[in-house]
Amino acid sequence: MRRHVLVAVPVVLLAVGCSGESGPGEGGATSSAAAVASSSVAPAQAPASPEPTANGPCPYLSDADVAQFNGQHVGKVRVSADKPHPACFFYRPNGEEQLRVQVYVGTPEVAKALVDAIAPVATSSPVTIDGGWKGGAQLTEKGSVFAVANGGKAVAAVSNQKRTIAPKRAVEKATSAMG
Repeated sequence: MRRHVLVAVPVVLLAVGCSGESGPGEGGATSSAAAVASSSVAPAQAPASPEPTANGPCPYLSDADVAQFNGQHVGKVRVSADKPHPACFFYRPNGEEQLRVQVYVGTPEVAKALVDAIAPVATSSPVTIDGGWKGGAQLTEKGSVFAVANGGKAVAAVSNQKRTIAPKRAVEKATSAMG
């Protein structure tokens, strides 16, 4: 019987020590509980997929840039309502979307979440571009993607081309336009 009492006493003391109540001179008792509570914050969510709402121009890429990078003529350009960094949608003359560029500026956590949503870490090839930008690139069922983040900034491109060089060039141009 005595053995059970000895085992139960430390458990009870441990529970009292983590309860958040401390007596005089016991100021550090809540720091572990606070650390556990703060580490259970929900992971950052990527911004919603942008939708085109108005005709262009794109502040990051010209029609000529996109025609060169993606290898197709640009019929029209539309932009999202996101301010001050709208997403840009480039369409072929037949109306099919050929390239989309999304820019995010905010927290590093959301920037990384956007990159992972476009070019998932689990499936994409790791990439870097000048200036410390890191992310991923991969072929998709409908084309290819290239997405990078640097601190609280992210730039992602989705192309209808089955080669990642097209969205890579668009991302490089957009990151340089951001400064």
